[in-house]
Amino acid sequence: MQPTDETPEQTEAERLNQHCVCVTLDRPAVVANLASQLGDNADEILSSTAWQQLFSNAAVFVPGRELDHMLAIVQALEAAAALPDYRRRVLSWAPQNAMINPGPAGAFMGYDFHLGVEGPRLIEVNTNAGGAFLNAVLARAQLPCCGGATRASWAEDFDTAVIAQFESEWRAQQGSGRPESIAIVDDRPDEQHLYPEFRLAQQLLQSNGIDTVILSPTDLKYASGALYAGDKRIDLVYNRLVDFGLETPEHAALRSAWLDGGAVITPNPFVHALLADKRNLAVLSDHTTLMGWGLSPENAQLLRRGIPRTVQVTASNGEDLWRERRQWFFKPVAGHGSKGVYRGSKLTKSTFARILESDYIAQAYVPPSERLVLVDGEREKLKVDVRLYTYRGTLLLAAARLYRGQTTNFRTPGGGFAPLLLKD
Repeated sequence: MQPTDETPEQTEAERLNQHCVCVTLDRPAVVANLASQLGDNADEILSSTAWQQLFSNAAVFVPGRELDHMLAIVQALEAAAALPDYRRRVLSWAPQNAMINPGPAGAFMGYDFHLGVEGPRLIEVNTNAGGAFLNAVLARAQLPCCGGATRASWAEDFDTAVIAQFESEWRAQQGSGRPESIAIVDDRPDEQHLYPEFRLAQQLLQSNGIDTVILSPTDLKYASGALYAGDKRIDLVYNRLVDFGLETPEHAALRSAWLDGGAVITPNPFVHALLADKRNLAVLSDHTTLMGWGLSPENAQLLRRGIPRTVQVTASNGEDLWRERRQWFFKPVAGHGSKGVYRGSKLTKSTFARILESDYIAQAYVPPSERLVLVDGEREKLKVDVRLYTYRGTLLLAAARLYRGQTTNFRTPGGGFAPLLLKD
């Protein structure tokens, strides 16, 4: 779907975002829901300052056709990623561990957008996008406001869609059946900010008959062609590591299982290399090259309009990028969680010199939209980005993040995750 001229639908959603200060979150319902699922240490987690800023009290309104447009961009990108020439190009800079493709497409793909007057712009792709389970809880605890009808922006049955996703990942590599055991894996998982999400995922999977454990990769061992946690064989790994190529020594057992096909790992190094390496955005924003490789004109146009121009930072273009720095946003190729990113207008010469010595991309700056919220009784505008959680191009859930500063941070009073409500 191509961007359209402004319509009454768009105007109404924008009007609500700019003027509605209703508190739509039933926070006691969220706390009660999470407390019942998290068990003994729920009070300690939910009373922390960090958790008070994880969920915003406000919802974000978006026209239904704008969500359709974002999903069309996602589908166009995944169509481009299926092209043989595209794969050859992006795998040329991928780590050696990423050259294997056993079939899985990647659980919980995350596509992050900024919304503007010219339509949505895709600013980042993530293969281990966090927050889906928490946003599902958040979406179920919303109160109606402003007397207007809205539609939900998530799968009709999120829980069923999630189980179907993991079963599909299993069958893509193993051919039939379903996993009997799943390990949710991250470094020191109980210390992670989103650890409660791991617990929610564990509970959902176990309630659907799949034995599920939460582990650090150092808890795993690889022996006789299989992955184990103690004496328990692990069939599938829900991978939340930010070592996207499984290259560090601490991840040796997981790496061996990946290279030998001893377990289904999702998301995996191949999927990250294909879709989420930041250098790929330079290819995906080059619609002429994509059409030369066989992408349909319709999909090429969607990506041309939907992905900001992106270039790799090199010594040869450094002078131009510095001169035009206010037009650019700089991101480290190997970065995650908004670490090491810089808006060009904030750069100093010394910082830019370090960027030139490192591995960075420059992306045309796309200002985020804004949402009016109440913070301690005062009206304040916060920035908005939108994340689509998808599986094989199908929407699982869409959510917003509200923040202050140059990147999302979950440290903004009044900010945090917010449900996306479709205004018809």
